Amino acid sequence: MNAIFSFSVSFRCNFAHQKSNHFIVKNRIDEILLKDIFTKDDLIALLEANETDRKKIYALSAEIKEKYVGKKVYFRGLIELSNICSKNCYYCGIRKGNRSVDRYMVGEQEVLDAARYALDNGYGSMVLQSGERSDRKFVNEITDLLQKIKDMSDGKLGITLSMGEQSEEVYKEWFEAGAHRYLIRIETSNRELYYKIHPHDSKHDYEIRINALHTLRNIGYNVGTGVMIGLPFQTVSDLAEDLLFFKDLDIDMCGMGPYIEHEDTPLYAFRHLLLPKEDRFQLSLKMVAILRIMMKDINIAATTAMQAIDKLGREKALKAGANIIMPNLTPVKYREGYLLYEDKPCIDEEAEQCKTCLEARIHLAGDEIGFGEWGDSKHFEKRNNEI
Repeated sequence: MNAIFSFSVSFRCNFAHQKSNHFIVKNRIDEILLKDIFTKDDLIALLEANETDRKKIYALSAEIKEKYVGKKVYFRGLIELSNICSKNCYYCGIRKGNRSVDRYMVGEQEVLDAARYALDNGYGSMVLQSGERSDRKFVNEITDLLQKIKDMSDGKLGITLSMGEQSEEVYKEWFEAGAHRYLIRIETSNRELYYKIHPHDSKHDYEIRINALHTLRNIGYNVGTGVMIGLPFQTVSDLAEDLLFFKDLDIDMCGMGPYIEHEDTPLYAFRHLLLPKEDRFQLSLKMVAILRIMMKDINIAATTAMQAIDKLGREKALKAGANIIMPNLTPVKYREGYLLYEDKPCIDEEAEQCKTCLEARIHLAGDEIGFGEWGDSKHFEKRNNEI
């Protein structure tokens, strides 16, 4: 427990130290933002930036976003396909061990109806997300769904999968069936921290999860990952390492946001170690902005968790550098079953309400919607000589 407490104290003291060196940090931020390559110490300084200095970070990230990926925001119609999960991650509301969850699987026709809605409304792409399973029945169902979505849309809908760890053969099967992007969040690049928020067993193996990202890249997917920000036991140094991890891995997409606790999880017992939600939100905005500055042409999602803390959270993420929004197309009757964290927004909004709301949010952020476009990562396309 003393070790756990020291992590929290370290995190908070970093912010206090920054305040006592305001003038120095302010000058240093100016110098850092002129660099092409950031060191870990540079990243820590940026993450600790005060309100005045973070405005400079956001101004630069907005400028880079407009120059390298443009002002278009791309829709990914999200289907939370199933909350049945074989894993027991300590932070997740749909973990296998949570017996208070009513498990579900969205019906095939319901998924196809949502895909038709996405196509008819110019979304360009879909995301199929679920709890992690690798049984052959599930694999076959996903393969069949992918083929039917591709057939129904005449190949017009792009498809992202977020289905967790699978075998290389399954990744290939789904790629050949029509998926071309895959998101598998590492949640933290720090191995020690990883095993503080996951069981230390063969079902939650850090190396297997890292290797999955490399396997997906080799198959030909647009590869995405992400982390939670403001976890218990996490330090600013950990977050700086996460950013360097993204850069070293050369990712194409990123989805990250604030850690928000869920009372039916083991990690909830450590909520007294957490930063206030507003601090977690501000850290998340800085992570988005800094990543945009570091990796200028990747896709970055304005995640729902941002809105769970701040009503304008997704707009602020767009202004900070994000360029992907995921309207929820999951039938409303299932949404209360997919509460990964508390206070998740939009669980009672129909697809049309969600679409109208997000269109307004995007325009409020000063961006436009890339209707009917896949909006694949320019970073991926450049690396593969497609542009």
